[in-house]
Amino acid sequence: MSAHSVFVSIAAVGIAAVANPALAGSYDAKTLDKVVLKRSGASCAEDPVCINRLHPNNPPVARAKPGQLIVFETRDALDSDFSLATQFPRDLKLIDRNKVHPLVGPVHIEGAKRGDVLAITIVDVAPVEYGLTLILPSGLVADKFPGPPRLVNWRLTRLEATSDQMPGIRIPYAAFPGVVTVMPGPAEVKAWRDREAALARAGSTVVTPPEPMGAVPAAVCGPTGSHKDECLRTIPPREHGGNMDIAHMQIGTTVLLPCYIDGCGLAIGDVHYAQGDGEVAGTAIEMAATVTVRTEIRPGKAKDIKVPHYEGGAQLRALAPTRFYATTGLPIKAAGEVPPYLRYLESPKVAGLENLSQDLTLAARNALLEMIAYLMREHGLTADQAYVLASVAVDLRIGQVVDGQNFGATAILPLDVFRK
Repeated sequence: MSAHSVFVSIAAVGIAAVANPALAGSYDAKTLDKVVLKRSGASCAEDPVCINRLHPNNPPVARAKPGQLIVFETRDALDSDFSLATQFPRDLKLIDRNKVHPLVGPVHIEGAKRGDVLAITIVDVAPVEYGLTLILPSGLVADKFPGPPRLVNWRLTRLEATSDQMPGIRIPYAAFPGVVTVMPGPAEVKAWRDREAALARAGSTVVTPPEPMGAVPAAVCGPTGSHKDECLRTIPPREHGGNMDIAHMQIGTTVLLPCYIDGCGLAIGDVHYAQGDGEVAGTAIEMAATVTVRTEIRPGKAKDIKVPHYEGGAQLRALAPTRFYATTGLPIKAAGEVPPYLRYLESPKVAGLENLSQDLTLAARNALLEMIAYLMREHGLTADQAYVLASVAVDLRIGQVVDGQNFGATAILPLDVFRK
């Protein structure tokens, strides 16, 4: 498929005008058109508009003007063909982490230059009918949930998600793209690759260095690709945006990203039907989706906006629960214990202490463990069910960062997830 084949006017797709209140008055109906990047093929590797690595040499798959609608038909984060019939553990053996995350793009935004900021407004996120949540060996309390990945299948509508494996629970629709990114420039590729390599040399086990196997586009990032040792993985967020997994970035939000190459190279994927702030089990409710955005160029603003910012309206208020239960956490631990995220530092001091002052990570971990215990004790959930519910619905929040010895965190559960 050529880039020209995904540039489609509204008249060509049989839509006289986009009936969306968010766009009222923003466009001239006579000239309104949109760029559609349609999903095709069985996997990202077979899809001409799909990538799963970040590099300035990734060729644009389409061009769009600022203000045009851009429609991204995305795949789920695993690039899977899972369905309600998917079984654990048989089908989970097919998961290939080298395929994470399939993104649609990059789209060249006409007129955008390195040093500008690209403002990306989320106009709509349309779910498919199936979603999945996996318990993965990563995240804040993964050491408490050992073993192979576990799977929960969800039925999705525009109103709620339900699962036979989570009886009595409904998760309201609150969709957003987990990955919104631009392409890095050559200088950024080198700087970020070097700093991540230094972290790996220090003993960190969470670094994801360039990996040519399974990389798309293969001509740039694959085993025989022109830049196979440079292409950045999509797993960590960075200054370019990427895998931010911020549940606030819903319909109506505008994401602000610095541009590192001319045209910026916008790509989107990893759409979540719903997610608690934290995505603590390793995944949210993952799904394929159709994401519609529009863009605006803010010339020269990258000198001020060097990391992702975002702005919006009332969507945060809409996310607030009507009823909730919350647990708290402090940076306190048992003598002799070293939290998993600190083990690579091999500090002789950490193990002996029972109090790690100003450690918000430990505080959040303890608040989460309190919430999981509450769900098991008061709502009769299994440990895995409680962990999954925490990942898709429980919000981790900073309580305070003023009490120097013990910073505080909270875990907030919206009680409306339980059917009355």
